[in-house]
Amino acid sequence: MKTNRVGRPTHCRSIQDMPRITCFKPEGVPPEELQSIVLTLDELEAIRLADKEGLYQADAAIRMQVSRPTFGRILEAAHKKVAEAIVDGKKLCIQGGTFRSLCDSTLTDRPNICECPECGLKLPHQKGEPCRETVCPHCQAPLKRMGGCLPEFLPQV
Repeated sequence: MKTNRVGRPTHCRSIQDMPRITCFKPEGVPPEELQSIVLTLDELEAIRLADKEGLYQADAAIRMQVSRPTFGRILEAAHKKVAEAIVDGKKLCIQGGTFRSLCDSTLTDRPNICECPECGLKLPHQKGEPCRETVCPHCQAPLKRMGGCLPEFLPQV
């Protein structure tokens, strides 16, 4: 797993949905001269929550299931990348990062089962309903989706 800091693995960040458009190119730049910048899916989600939805960083951090300082670092990195792409006329591609999709809009190899981490009870996953919002009928613990995190790693550009 790629780490941003020595000794600290990057934890999954929750994103609402996968983007429909994944690449933006400036007009008038010959393809052989075009340089690329990669914006990760968690960075795009930070921009969506803070800039498009207008959420405060603390509220957006809760939605992404990261700390407020971590959200601020993700957002700052995203703003720098978008600014560089616009100002310097570079192609901006959206891919990679370490994330989990909340709405399960993409096909995955994860089983469609929610599991209780306390007693091990397994229930069918309801599409569109995050498992963690359902409690175990036996021990009242929040359920978890079997298969855990959907890691995608930042490609080298």
